Amino acid sequence: MSALRPLLAAAGLGLGIATVREPGPRPAGPAEAAAAASMPARRRLEFLAGRRAARRALRAVGLDCGEIPRSGRLPVFPPGRAASISHSAGIAVAVARAAGPGLPLGCDLELRPLPRAAARLVLRADEEELLDDRDEPFHAGSRPTGAGWTVTELFSAKEAAWKALAGTGTGLGPPCLGEAGEGPQGLRHARPTGSLRDLRVGPAEDGLCVVRLRADPARAVRVRVVRVGTGVFGYVLGPSPGPSARPPPSAEQDLAGPGAMRRDRRGSRAGSAQRSGVPPPSR
Repeated sequence: MSALRPLLAAAGLGLGIATVREPGPRPAGPAEAAAAASMPARRRLEFLAGRRAARRALRAVGLDCGEIPRSGRLPVFPPGRAASISHSAGIAVAVARAAGPGLPLGCDLELRPLPRAAARLVLRADEEELLDDRDEPFHAGSRPTGAGWTVTELFSAKEAAWKALAGTGTGLGPPCLGEAGEGPQGLRHARPTGSLRDLRVGPAEDGLCVVRLRADPARAVRVRVVRVGTGVFGYVLGPSPGPSARPPPSAEQDLAGPGAMRRDRRGSRAGSAQRSGVPPPSR
Protein backbone atom coordinates (compact mmCIF):
# COMPACT_ATOMS: atom_id res chain seq x y z
CA MET A 1 0.00 0.00 0.00
CA SER A 2 2.76 2.48 0.85
CA ALA A 3 4.02 2.25 -2.74
CA LEU A 4 0.82 4.05 -3.79
CA ARG A 5 1.73 7.26 -1.95
CA PRO A 6 3.41 8.97 -4.94
CA LEU A 7 0.48 8.04 -7.19
CA LEU A 8 -2.02 9.63 -4.82
CA ALA A 9 0.24 12.59 -4.07
CA ALA A 10 0.31 13.40 -7.79
CA ALA A 11 -3.49 13.69 -7.59
CA GLY A 12 -3.29 15.99 -4.57
CA LEU A 13 -4.30 13.26 -2.13
CA GLY A 14 -2.69 12.11 1.09
CA LEU A 15 -2.68 8.42 1.98
CA GLY A 16 -2.84 7.06 5.52
CA ILE A 17 -2.40 3.40 6.46
CA ALA A 18 -2.87 1.62 9.80
CA THR A 19 -3.33 -1.98 10.92
CA VAL A 20 -5.22 -3.61 13.75
CA ARG A 21 -1.96 -5.21 14.89
CA GLU A 22 -0.23 -1.97 15.85
CA PRO A 23 0.70 -2.05 19.55
CA GLY A 24 -1.11 0.04 22.09
CA PRO A 25 -4.11 1.29 20.08
CA ARG A 26 -5.70 4.12 22.03
CA PRO A 27 -8.52 6.55 21.29
CA ALA A 28 -7.43 10.12 20.57
CA GLY A 29 -10.06 11.62 22.86
CA PRO A 30 -13.22 11.01 24.90
CA ALA A 31 -15.58 10.84 21.91
CA GLU A 32 -13.52 8.14 20.24
CA ALA A 33 -13.19 6.32 23.55
CA ALA A 34 -16.95 6.34 24.10
CA ALA A 35 -17.59 5.03 20.60
CA ALA A 36 -14.95 2.32 20.87
CA ALA A 37 -16.17 1.16 24.30
CA SER A 38 -19.49 -0.01 22.85
CA MET A 39 -17.89 -2.13 20.13
CA PRO A 40 -16.83 -5.79 20.05
CA ALA A 41 -13.07 -6.29 20.35
CA ARG A 42 -12.39 -6.82 16.64
CA ARG A 43 -14.54 -3.91 15.54
CA ARG A 44 -12.89 -1.68 18.17
CA LEU A 45 -9.45 -2.39 16.69
CA GLU A 46 -10.75 -1.65 13.17
CA PHE A 47 -12.39 1.57 14.32
CA LEU A 48 -9.25 2.87 16.01
CA ALA A 49 -7.07 1.82 13.05
CA GLY A 50 -9.38 3.77 10.74
CA ARG A 51 -9.04 6.88 12.89
CA ARG A 52 -5.24 6.56 12.89
CA ALA A 53 -5.24 6.12 9.12
CA ALA A 54 -7.39 9.26 8.70
CA ARG A 55 -5.07 11.36 10.88
CA ARG A 56 -2.06 10.08 8.93
CA ALA A 57 -3.73 10.91 5.62
CA LEU A 58 -4.46 14.44 6.83
CA ARG A 59 -0.88 14.88 8.05
CA ALA A 60 0.30 13.81 4.60
CA VAL A 61 -1.39 16.91 3.16
CA GLY A 62 -0.16 19.20 5.96
CA LEU A 63 -3.22 19.14 8.22
CA ASP A 64 -3.30 18.16 11.89
CA CYS A 65 -6.36 16.51 13.36
CA GLY A 66 -7.27 15.37 16.88
CA GLU A 67 -9.96 12.88 17.70
CA ILE A 68 -12.55 12.04 15.07
CA PRO A 69 -15.97 11.47 16.62
CA ARG A 70 -18.86 10.02 14.69
CA SER A 71 -22.47 10.86 13.92
CA GLY A 72 -24.38 7.63 13.71
CA ARG A 73 -22.06 5.46 11.61
CA LEU A 74 -20.07 8.22 9.93
CA PRO A 75 -16.85 9.98 11.00
CA VAL A 76 -17.16 13.70 11.62
CA PHE A 77 -14.11 15.87 10.97
CA PRO A 78 -13.27 19.38 12.24
CA PRO A 79 -13.90 22.28 9.86
CA GLY A 80 -11.41 22.32 7.01
CA ARG A 81 -10.65 18.61 7.42
CA ALA A 82 -12.08 15.66 5.51
CA ALA A 83 -11.02 12.12 4.75
CA SER A 84 -12.47 8.87 3.48
CA ILE A 85 -11.77 5.65 5.38
CA SER A 86 -11.92 2.01 4.33
CA HIS A 87 -11.10 -1.30 6.05
CA SER A 88 -10.31 -4.77 4.75
CA ALA A 89 -8.63 -7.81 6.31
CA GLY A 90 -7.22 -5.93 9.30
CA ILE A 91 -5.87 -2.99 7.30
CA ALA A 92 -7.33 0.52 7.39
CA VAL A 93 -6.62 3.10 4.71
CA ALA A 94 -7.72 6.70 4.32
CA VAL A 95 -7.36 9.44 1.72
CA ALA A 96 -7.46 13.17 2.40
CA ARG A 97 -7.22 16.34 0.33
CA ALA A 98 -5.56 19.56 1.41
CA ALA A 99 -7.62 22.12 -0.45
CA GLY A 100 -10.57 22.62 -2.74
CA PRO A 101 -13.94 23.00 -1.03
CA GLY A 102 -16.57 20.83 -2.67
CA LEU A 103 -14.07 18.40 -4.21
CA PRO A 104 -15.20 14.80 -3.86
CA LEU A 105 -13.39 12.26 -1.70
CA GLY A 106 -13.86 8.52 -1.56
CA CYS A 107 -11.79 5.35 -1.29
CA ASP A 108 -12.36 1.61 -0.97
CA LEU A 109 -10.00 -1.25 -0.15
CA GLU A 110 -10.96 -4.80 -1.14
CA LEU A 111 -8.40 -7.47 -0.23
CA ARG A 112 -10.82 -10.39 -0.67
CA PRO A 113 -11.83 -10.80 -4.33
CA LEU A 114 -15.52 -11.08 -5.15
CA PRO A 115 -16.86 -14.14 -6.99
CA ARG A 116 -18.12 -13.54 -10.51
CA ALA A 117 -21.63 -14.47 -9.39
CA ALA A 118 -21.74 -11.29 -7.26
CA ALA A 119 -21.92 -9.18 -10.42
CA ARG A 120 -25.72 -9.20 -10.30
CA LEU A 121 -25.59 -7.43 -6.93
CA VAL A 122 -23.20 -4.73 -8.14
CA LEU A 123 -24.05 -4.13 -11.81
CA ARG A 124 -27.01 -3.76 -14.12
CA ALA A 125 -27.39 -5.17 -17.60
CA ASP A 126 -26.08 -2.02 -19.29
CA GLU A 127 -22.76 -2.48 -17.44
CA GLU A 128 -22.30 -6.15 -18.30
CA GLU A 129 -20.06 -5.44 -21.27
CA LEU A 130 -17.42 -4.04 -18.90
CA LEU A 131 -16.80 -7.43 -17.31
CA ASP A 132 -13.76 -9.51 -18.17
CA ASP A 133 -13.06 -13.15 -17.37
CA ARG A 134 -9.71 -12.42 -15.77
CA ASP A 135 -9.09 -13.85 -12.32
CA GLU A 136 -6.82 -10.97 -11.29
CA PRO A 137 -6.81 -7.21 -11.94
CA PHE A 138 -4.15 -5.42 -13.94
CA HIS A 139 -1.21 -3.76 -12.23
CA ALA A 140 -1.49 -0.01 -11.70
CA GLY A 141 -0.90 1.87 -14.92
CA SER A 142 -0.86 -1.23 -17.12
CA ARG A 143 -4.52 -1.58 -18.08
CA PRO A 144 -4.72 -2.01 -21.88
CA THR A 145 -7.12 0.31 -23.68
CA GLY A 146 -10.54 -1.26 -23.91
CA ALA A 147 -9.71 -4.05 -21.45
CA GLY A 148 -12.46 -5.44 -19.25
CA TRP A 149 -12.80 -5.20 -15.48
CA THR A 150 -13.21 -7.79 -12.75
CA VAL A 151 -16.23 -7.70 -10.47
CA THR A 152 -13.99 -6.68 -7.58
CA GLU A 153 -12.58 -3.73 -9.52
CA LEU A 154 -16.03 -2.47 -10.45
CA PHE A 155 -17.28 -3.01 -6.90
CA SER A 156 -14.40 -0.99 -5.48
CA ALA A 157 -14.88 1.79 -8.04
CA LYS A 158 -18.55 2.10 -7.18
CA GLU A 159 -17.95 1.87 -3.43
CA ALA A 160 -15.42 4.71 -3.53
CA ALA A 161 -17.67 6.77 -5.79
CA TRP A 162 -20.70 6.24 -3.56
CA LYS A 163 -19.01 8.04 -0.68
CA ALA A 164 -18.05 10.94 -2.92
CA LEU A 165 -21.51 11.22 -4.50
CA ALA A 166 -23.61 10.66 -1.39
CA GLY A 167 -23.60 14.36 -0.54
CA THR A 168 -21.21 14.14 2.44
CA GLY A 169 -17.91 15.97 2.72
CA THR A 170 -18.22 17.43 -0.78
CA GLY A 171 -19.85 20.77 -0.09
CA LEU A 172 -23.27 19.13 -0.51
CA GLY A 173 -23.82 18.07 3.08
CA PRO A 174 -22.29 17.87 6.57
CA PRO A 175 -18.49 17.52 6.92
CA CYS A 176 -18.37 13.75 7.18
CA LEU A 177 -17.56 10.97 4.76
CA GLY A 178 -18.48 7.35 4.58
CA GLU A 179 -16.40 4.79 6.39
CA ALA A 180 -16.42 1.37 4.77
CA GLY A 181 -16.03 -1.69 6.93
CA GLU A 182 -14.86 -5.10 5.77
CA GLY A 183 -15.01 -5.90 2.09
CA PRO A 184 -17.60 -8.05 0.38
CA GLN A 185 -17.14 -10.82 2.96
CA GLY A 186 -18.03 -8.54 5.86
CA LEU A 187 -21.06 -6.77 4.36
CA ARG A 188 -20.49 -3.80 6.65
CA HIS A 189 -20.10 -0.87 4.27
CA ALA A 190 -21.67 2.31 5.63
CA ARG A 191 -23.87 4.11 3.13
CA PRO A 192 -27.29 5.70 2.91
CA THR A 193 -30.25 3.71 1.64
CA GLY A 194 -29.86 2.41 -1.90
CA SER A 195 -27.36 0.14 -3.57
CA LEU A 196 -24.35 0.19 -5.85
CA ARG A 197 -26.68 -0.66 -8.71
CA ASP A 198 -28.01 2.90 -8.39
CA LEU A 199 -24.65 4.01 -9.81
CA ARG A 200 -23.52 3.49 -13.39
CA VAL A 201 -19.84 2.87 -14.15
CA GLY A 202 -18.18 3.35 -17.51
CA PRO A 203 -14.64 3.42 -18.90
CA ALA A 204 -12.60 6.61 -19.23
CA GLU A 205 -9.16 7.59 -20.51
CA ASP A 206 -5.89 6.27 -19.09
CA GLY A 207 -7.46 3.19 -17.52
CA LEU A 208 -9.77 5.22 -15.27
CA CYS A 209 -13.51 4.85 -14.96
CA VAL A 210 -16.36 7.30 -14.49
CA VAL A 211 -19.15 6.58 -12.02
CA ARG A 212 -22.46 8.44 -12.22
CA LEU A 213 -25.66 8.58 -10.24
CA ARG A 214 -28.31 7.00 -12.41
CA ALA A 215 -30.92 9.37 -11.02
CA ASP A 216 -28.73 12.40 -11.79
CA PRO A 217 -26.05 11.58 -14.42
CA ALA A 218 -24.55 15.06 -14.13
CA ARG A 219 -23.22 14.04 -10.70
CA ALA A 220 -20.20 11.95 -11.62
CA VAL A 221 -16.65 11.28 -10.47
CA ARG A 222 -13.48 9.83 -11.99
CA VAL A 223 -12.11 6.80 -10.17
CA ARG A 224 -8.83 4.94 -10.38
CA VAL A 225 -8.62 1.29 -9.29
CA VAL A 226 -5.17 -0.20 -8.67
CA ARG A 227 -3.96 -3.62 -7.66
CA VAL A 228 -2.95 -4.29 -4.05
CA GLY A 229 -1.67 -7.84 -3.66
CA THR A 230 -4.56 -10.09 -4.63
CA GLY A 231 -7.06 -7.28 -4.02
CA VAL A 232 -7.73 -3.76 -5.26
CA PHE A 233 -7.83 -0.19 -4.00
CA GLY A 234 -10.17 2.34 -5.57
CA TYR A 235 -10.06 6.08 -5.00
CA VAL A 236 -11.83 9.12 -6.41
CA LEU A 237 -9.66 11.57 -8.33
CA GLY A 238 -12.21 14.32 -8.79
CA PRO A 239 -15.44 15.26 -10.55
CA SER A 240 -16.08 14.12 -14.10
CA PRO A 241 -16.82 16.89 -16.61
CA GLY A 242 -20.21 16.43 -18.16
CA PRO A 243 -22.66 13.56 -18.51
CA SER A 244 -22.03 10.38 -20.44
CA ALA A 245 -22.55 10.52 -24.16
CA ARG A 246 -24.47 7.25 -23.86
CA PRO A 247 -27.50 7.73 -21.60
CA PRO A 248 -28.83 4.78 -19.61
CA PRO A 249 -31.77 2.94 -21.17
CA SER A 250 -35.24 3.59 -19.83
CA ALA A 251 -35.84 -0.03 -18.91
CA GLU A 252 -33.05 -2.08 -17.40
CA GLN A 253 -32.60 -5.81 -16.93
CA ASP A 254 -30.86 -7.64 -14.13
CA LEU A 255 -27.69 -9.58 -14.88
CA ALA A 256 -29.69 -12.74 -14.25
CA GLY A 257 -31.20 -12.27 -17.74
CA PRO A 258 -29.91 -13.36 -21.17
CA GLY A 259 -26.59 -11.53 -20.72
CA ALA A 260 -25.79 -13.63 -17.67
CA MET A 261 -26.55 -16.77 -19.67
CA ARG A 262 -24.05 -15.64 -22.29
CA ARG A 263 -21.42 -15.24 -19.55
CA ASP A 264 -22.20 -18.72 -18.25
CA ARG A 265 -21.49 -20.16 -21.68
CA ARG A 266 -18.11 -18.40 -21.60
CA GLY A 267 -17.33 -20.21 -18.36
CA SER A 268 -17.97 -17.66 -15.65
CA ARG A 269 -16.97 -18.57 -12.14
CA ALA A 270 -19.61 -19.98 -9.82
CA GLY A 271 -20.11 -18.92 -6.24
CA SER A 272 -22.74 -17.58 -3.94
CA ALA A 273 -23.25 -13.81 -4.06
CA GLN A 274 -22.21 -12.28 -0.78
CA ARG A 275 -23.12 -8.68 -1.39
CA SER A 276 -26.50 -6.92 -1.25
CA GLY A 277 -27.76 -3.37 -1.61
CA VAL A 278 -29.61 -3.51 1.73
CA PRO A 279 -28.00 -1.22 4.33
CA PRO A 280 -26.23 -3.20 7.08
CA PRO A 281 -27.41 -3.11 10.71
CA SER A 282 -26.08 -0.43 13.01
CA ARG A 283 -22.70 -1.10 14.58
